[in-house]
Amino acid sequence: MSNTVFYKDTFTKISEEKKDIVFTVAIAEFAAMGYNATNINTIAQKAKISIGSLYSYFESKEDLFLAMAEKGYELLNKALAELHPEEGTVFEVIERLLHIAFAYAEKHTDFCRIYLDLSTEGLSHLSERLTENVETSYVHVYKKLLAAAKAKGEVRADLDVDMAAFFLDNIVVMLQFSLASSYYRSR
Repeated sequence: MSNTVFYKDTFTKISEEKKDIVFTVAIAEFAAMGYNATNINTIAQKAKISIGSLYSYFESKEDLFLAMAEKGYELLNKALAELHPEEGTVFEVIERLLHIAFAYAEKHTDFCRIYLDLSTEGLSHLSERLTENVETSYVHVYKKLLAAAKAKGEVRADLDVDMAAFFLDNIVVMLQFSLASSYYRSR
């Protein structure tokens, strides 16, 4: 995860209840409308705070969006902590991974929609600020898992670990997207 903090110090000084309201409204708006169509004034209005207050918490719409994405990644990291890649065969671990990804997408559909939006080429300027470390960490876990499986003889000796990790990552991402998008769900 990025070491960048996407909110101002004033945001840390408000009540947890108020933070939750801002997060809940912003997440719902960004998930429903996408980054480009989301209006920061609408978020402030629905959160029942002034636009000035919102800008005292976040420098920009971009930072608010990235703070929401970061929150989603924190929840995903927490879910993936239950993976325990050292327990079981590679196939048992991959099965657990898919169950975790499915459960996360079902429970946190809005975050998956935000990530789907963030992963588009049109928002690459934002994703460069956030997702590189996140995606690298997941791919690293997959590579480690597959390399260990290769060493134990659970997969073919000629398995290209980098390519297999890339494929596994894409399967997990598409599973989450399919549950977050009516387009992908219908495919």
